[in-house]
Amino acid sequence: MSELSPIVADWFKAKGWRARPHQLAVLEAERAGNSVLLIAPTGAGKTLAGFLPSIEDLIEAPHEGLHTLYISPLKALAVDVARNLSDPIAEMGLKIKVETRTGDTPASRRQRQRFDPPNILMTTPEQIALLLSHPDSVRLFGGLKRIVLDELHALVTSKRGDLLSLGVSRLARLAPQVQVTALSATVAQPETLRDWIAAPVAPRPAVLLNAPGGATPELSILRSEDRLPWAGHSAAYAVPDLYRIIKEHGTTLLFVNTRSQAEMLFQNLWAINEDSLPIALHHGSLSVEQRRKVESAMVSGRLSAVVCTSTLDLGIDWGDVDLVVQIGAPKGASRMLQRIGRANHRLDEPSKALFVPANRFEVLECEAALEAVAAGAQDSETPLPGGLDVLAQHLLGLACSAPLDPDETFAEIISAWPYRELTREKFDKVLDFVSTGGYALRAYERFAKLRKTPDGKLRIANPQIAQQYRLNIGTIVEEPMLRVRLVRARGIKKGATTGPIGRGGRMLGQIEEYFIDQLVRGDTFMFGGEIVAFEGVVETEAYVSRAFSDNPKIPSYMGGKFPLSTYLADGVRRQLADPESWRVLPDQVREWLEIQRAVSVLPGRDSLLVETFPRADKYYMVCYPFEGRLAHQTLGMLLTRRLERARAQPLGFVASDYSLAIWCASDIGGLIRTGRLSLDQLFDEDMLGDDLEAWLDESALMKRTFRNCAIIAGLIERRHPGKEKSGRQMTMSSDIIYDVLYQHEPDHILIEATRRDAARGLLDIERLGQALRRIRRHIQHKPLDRISPLAVPVMLDIGKEPVFGEAREAVLREAADELIAEAMHIDKRAAAR
Repeated sequence: MSELSPIVADWFKAKGWRARPHQLAVLEAERAGNSVLLIAPTGAGKTLAGFLPSIEDLIEAPHEGLHTLYISPLKALAVDVARNLSDPIAEMGLKIKVETRTGDTPASRRQRQRFDPPNILMTTPEQIALLLSHPDSVRLFGGLKRIVLDELHALVTSKRGDLLSLGVSRLARLAPQVQVTALSATVAQPETLRDWIAAPVAPRPAVLLNAPGGATPELSILRSEDRLPWAGHSAAYAVPDLYRIIKEHGTTLLFVNTRSQAEMLFQNLWAINEDSLPIALHHGSLSVEQRRKVESAMVSGRLSAVVCTSTLDLGIDWGDVDLVVQIGAPKGASRMLQRIGRANHRLDEPSKALFVPANRFEVLECEAALEAVAAGAQDSETPLPGGLDVLAQHLLGLACSAPLDPDETFAEIISAWPYRELTREKFDKVLDFVSTGGYALRAYERFAKLRKTPDGKLRIANPQIAQQYRLNIGTIVEEPMLRVRLVRARGIKKGATTGPIGRGGRMLGQIEEYFIDQLVRGDTFMFGGEIVAFEGVVETEAYVSRAFSDNPKIPSYMGGKFPLSTYLADGVRRQLADPESWRVLPDQVREWLEIQRAVSVLPGRDSLLVETFPRADKYYMVCYPFEGRLAHQTLGMLLTRRLERARAQPLGFVASDYSLAIWCASDIGGLIRTGRLSLDQLFDEDMLGDDLEAWLDESALMKRTFRNCAIIAGLIERRHPGKEKSGRQMTMSSDIIYDVLYQHEPDHILIEATRRDAARGLLDIERLGQALRRIRRHIQHKPLDRISPLAVPVMLDIGKEPVFGEAREAVLREAADELIAEAMHIDKRAAAR
């Protein structure tokens, strides 16, 4: 085992610590010239293990310029690690310069870092791409020794991972001596991740190290005395219990799955905060100043609780957090393990976590998650081949740095793991697209971005292209956003369209444009932890003033919704099929399932239950695949096409994570009973062929997906110097281009990228195919004369009005009472009791 230098050994001794075996093993592997993948539980000292070789190397051979790049998926994580690394360096008395570089870093500091870089730079994949696009990248990165990739599992399954892999391959070319250390606490396929980091630095091997596990976490599910909702995701019923729990603990992190849930829960807690507890809000749409203020208060122990989204669930050491609360079902075991690790960030003491289901089906999912976490199960996604739109962005960035040689560049690209199987033919098509726009667009000068040099290389056509590229870099394409600025009430004069507006003007954050489009002046909504009134929009800014309202709207965000993992979905089906497992369920949920078993049947683990029943003047078919909302929405779209051909006259459908309901004008149950409609044929896997293609051809989803691919590939630019395109402008541009390409060049690389993205992310085709194969010839039809108890949650989503807050909860309660009374043949007042 490698020996520590006296300076580092003395520091450990002064702290009363001893270097852990896996920390020394990383140091030994790096000294042997190997890259490393370290898998270690939360609190095991992964960060120190990642930086120990850098500190030792810089002690032994002081280095001018950039020595180590630390790349993380979150800005907050980069800032947190920089803080936790700077203290040991200062305590050792070392002259090692550590800095961060994210989108929140002031432009002046980012500019200075290119010419006077620190020894260790904490940054993100987007900033690496930006730095590589400058002509001085060879000088900046030529002496680079190490790359540390933190929480790698959170990157490799997304387009950010594709961009990172291409960036690491370029860094390995600029600095052939570089070694890679990857750190992660939750990895489902460690061998794949080891290959991922080894690919760009081959033929040197990568060593896989597993640290021993820590203390078993203490997990529980909230048992509330209040009635569990049938549907919804706010968990408003549990707010009094949550407030009591916050008071009983030192510091609590409350994780939710979406930003709108975060705003709602924060307001609900403040409404009953009689003790004036310091409770804060943290999510990605808030201003950087507000987020940093919350993070600083957390570190210093000045907060009782923080309501947050995934912005705080990766690797951040908040010190004295003693409880993590997951509001709503976690959707994935690996994600839940990460969040649990934010509590009691010490290896030898158990983390403490509480699950708070928002509805009755989520109780089952929380039970499945509890079992998965106890078993240490991992369900993170498998990395897929790299996106062609990301490759196009990267190639343009390389050309911004220096004229690129196609042969040398191709060899570099295929050294990145996601692009290891990329063919030269496909590469040339992408390169041609970057150069000219492709066959259908090459006549337009605006798409000609690269020109050939006399020696056969490709350079950018003009300097403005590099400027545009750097403004639009990245793979995260959110819905068009407007900045939210706080002004004095009635600060916008009628008819005014330009100039300063009102007084104040503090920036609160960003909000999606489509939400603002639904508002009229005076409408109130929650944002940044307070209630504001909409005053108006000027260019890309929405102006708001402070307001009071008993029923403000909750901003809804298109992003941030997690899919139900296949592992947890199987766990839910297993529970439903095993009445013995119901003993651990709350009485309300257990009675619900028992009534379902009495009046209908329960789904089997590997079969599909299809219930049909009349209600009012319509006929319903409800099925329970438990494959997640995306797969169910796709199934609903394809089934309605087939039902139209069968003359069942489908009128609509609604999907949840657990079930799917379709309603028709014709008696669909009668068609099935009489054999005129075969369920085996209706749910046959061949629906993913011609039916899917026909639906995609006429669906607006393809155009929306194309817009994202076109933005990433650089065909459509979000930002221009001094201005930014509105969502409407980008949509109009992308729709026109899509129509041209689809008609004249259907094999265009962006059309190919669009189809792949739609199948993977928005339609979940692979998962739906697996489900259809699983249930083949295992479909059970149960005809009923009225709604079943199990169908109540999904039926509540039909015709749902956009009501928010307490009013929405009341509407859902009333509707649920009526439906369950109907299902159980009892009086509505008795059902309410």
